[in-house]
Amino acid sequence: MSEREPSDPEAIRAMAADRELRAAADEFVLRGCRHRYPYNFTWLGVPVIQFPQDLIALQEIIWRVRPGAIVETGVAHGGGTLFLASMLELLGGDGTVIGVDREIRAHNRRAIEAHPASARVTLVEGSSTDQRIVARVHELARGRRTLVVLDSNHTAAHVLNELRAYAPLVDRGSYIVVLDTIVERMSAADIGKRPWGPGNSPMTAVHDFLREGDRFEIDRELESTLLISVAPDGYLRCVKDR
Repeated sequence: MSEREPSDPEAIRAMAADRELRAAADEFVLRGCRHRYPYNFTWLGVPVIQFPQDLIALQEIIWRVRPGAIVETGVAHGGGTLFLASMLELLGGDGTVIGVDREIRAHNRRAIEAHPASARVTLVEGSSTDQRIVARVHELARGRRTLVVLDSNHTAAHVLNELRAYAPLVDRGSYIVVLDTIVERMSAADIGKRPWGPGNSPMTAVHDFLREGDRFEIDRELESTLLISVAPDGYLRCVKDR
């Protein structure tokens, strides 16, 4: 085993240049998704439905950015929401998670609201692209340094509308994280009857969004560090003020 530190840039570049390793990492992610690997994990007892590697990446981003608000679209069971709230709790201060979902089922809401980390969570029920919901989220995040995590409907049109709606909340140095861009690399058999797929995916939306302006760029260093991620091209760092 190498004695280099895990954060050694030279080691990361060498790892990222290893084509066989990158191919194996991609294959692991695709096969893992096929076997519902993200469903194996919980955060503090609540299903989180994420690859652990992406949770570690989010933790690193939160530590660097020190957000006062995290906007998360796609609450599902709530494990991801509570993970983000837990990170804010570790930072201290009054940071809050604004969790948006078209439908927050009663049993999931009860589990979230009963959880010790729920004090930092505000749930907003409705489509993340509905103008009333967008306005509500902007109101809740106003005056706070904001990080955005997108993980709801994965069609290109929906994600692009989310990016346009919530990008104005994000200041230079913070991020929009677009999860499940890996859909672009999945087969029709893996996707099944879902309304998204290659050419109509979160990655499609990311590339369209980046062509619309120059405030955001893909954090390639973070992507190279991770290797295993459901969000290739999905870690978008804000590099310019509004």
